[in-house]
Amino acid sequence: MNKVNVILLVLVLVAATALASMQASFVQDAQSRFLSFLSPFLKTGSAIQHAISSDSSFESLTPTQLRHQIAALSTENARLRATIQLMQDLQEDNQKLRKALNYRNRSVFRLLPARIISRNATTWWSTAILNRGFQDGLETDMPVLTETGLVGKITTVAKDISTVLLLTDENCRVASAIEGSREKGITAGPRVSGNVPPLLELNFLSKDAKISSGNRVYTAGVSGGIFPSGILIGTVKDFHPRDLDGQARVEPAVDLSHLEDVFVVVGVK
Repeated sequence: MNKVNVILLVLVLVAATALASMQASFVQDAQSRFLSFLSPFLKTGSAIQHAISSDSSFESLTPTQLRHQIAALSTENARLRATIQLMQDLQEDNQKLRKALNYRNRSVFRLLPARIISRNATTWWSTAILNRGFQDGLETDMPVLTETGLVGKITTVAKDISTVLLLTDENCRVASAIEGSREKGITAGPRVSGNVPPLLELNFLSKDAKISSGNRVYTAGVSGGIFPSGILIGTVKDFHPRDLDGQARVEPAVDLSHLEDVFVVVGVK
């Protein structure tokens, strides 16, 4: 077996190994895509082999020609690896969309899907812009969430975009309840935050409240409030008593640093 065939075999084995790691449901489509991408490469390899055969020996290639062929094979190998990564990213996006759709179907709320289209670096933990507006039925104070938990609420509505006030902003106050206890309080973002994702502050708890790290915090759904009860806000990080009350620091359930697809609660089913 000549060197060109060996290189071709190694490259095909790399691609086959990557394919084997993908889910079975994705393999057929992936194989088709790989064949399409491998086709010009295999044709190139065939041409090389033909050229070698016509010269009767592999040694007829000059060192410069050999370096060029190896460089071409390396480039094609890099392209195939990039293709594999792209396909894996598409598969992850598909799984996230399926998960979100399942949540929407199970939810007791009427949910309008939306996408975050803009974030401002100076207000990263305060607001975000989504691609829905009053032409889609949005109004101020509508809750925004994901399948993981609460994101915030709509504050400003234009025709086809809206502003979301995030949980991590100090002005987004949510009546909250802690699982496994009768404790209720108000959750809001800290007054000052830097580049690090801020923890939420749950205030007005009892000084002697029996709260442990890991307890979940949900919306309390008080009368006249805008947030329905039972939406996950986050989990307790720690608790400490103060002079007049107790305060818990809460880690948000939603990764607010990487918001993409969200839902707006537009009603109840």
